[in-house]
Amino acid sequence: MDNRQQLMSELMDLCNEIIWLNKPELESALAGYTLNEIELIEHIALIPEANVTKLAAASYMTRGAISKLTKKLLAKNIIQRYQNEDNKKEIYFELTKKGQEINTIHQQLHEAFLIRDQDVFAHMTKEEFDTIFRFIGRYRHHLKNITK
Repeated sequence: MDNRQQLMSELMDLCNEIIWLNKPELESALAGYTLNEIELIEHIALIPEANVTKLAAASYMTRGAISKLTKKLLAKNIIQRYQNEDNKKEIYFELTKKGQEINTIHQQLHEAFLIRDQDVFAHMTKEEFDTIFRFIGRYRHHLKNITK
């Protein structure tokens, strides 16, 4: 196995291990919601004027999948729809109070995971962070170019 294959294998294993470790706590704290729903709630909280197109791009899902998820979240009173006065055609989404509470729980879990894993990051130098960020940036740029 060459360095490229080993790096990709290690990255995939790391992601899977993190998901495996975090999943029980996420499922317990956010029972009744799928991981896709939780991710969509987070995106709606973060993206200004979140609409189906922006949410699909941020979630790497189809617009159809986002439409189905938003319908579920609307039915659960997690999000609500709105329109801007200057553009009655476009529909946007925002979190309800219940949605904000769910997002807060989710963000608190992220913070708890960072605290749990702080030993790893405490020993990293700025140069190590910069190298990793450059690699990820180049790889993401590459992937965006080949998907256009």
